[in-house]
Amino acid sequence: MSLKKALLHLKTINHHKKLVRQHCFRVGLYRRGLLHDLSKYTPAEFLAGARYFQGDRSPNDAQRQAEGYSAAWLHHKGRNKHHLEYWIDYDPQGSHQLCGMQMPVAYVVEMFCDRMAASKTYRGSAYCDRDPYDYYMRARDHYLLHPTTRALLEAMLTKLKDEGEEAVFSYIRTDILKNAAK
Repeated sequence: MSLKKALLHLKTINHHKKLVRQHCFRVGLYRRGLLHDLSKYTPAEFLAGARYFQGDRSPNDAQRQAEGYSAAWLHHKGRNKHHLEYWIDYDPQGSHQLCGMQMPVAYVVEMFCDRMAASKTYRGSAYCDRDPYDYYMRARDHYLLHPTTRALLEAMLTKLKDEGEEAVFSYIRTDILKNAAK
């Protein structure tokens, strides 16, 4: 791992966290914005991220290709409740199949903010409001999501794609989070 790659990786993490924080603050999720992805600074995640840094995609993909799995991703998704993979468990109805558990609304909103920030980070000046939706749709059928969580995430992604940031942030504040608090 080179010092240059480590510094570039740190810059990418900080940029991504800044965007997520801004998005979370815009909808009133101040705590989620401040605590987002703190595990990325741990040695288990940071060192692998620096080693496999490329700048235009997640270093977890490169680690997975090189080593057959991503230890950094396994560490990350097990500590961050805004990832749908955190909520995968065995079916409580006893089928012994893996399925997505219903996520608390604040974590679904944070996941949306995370996806938006990741698209902005990796797409740079080429970013447009449909990018998070398109990224999601490419893998939609592979995600193990609870139906309620899926519907909520897709509603936010669709509103962003069709109406833009101001509209989706207003929708999250006035419809989603306000109703979840009741």
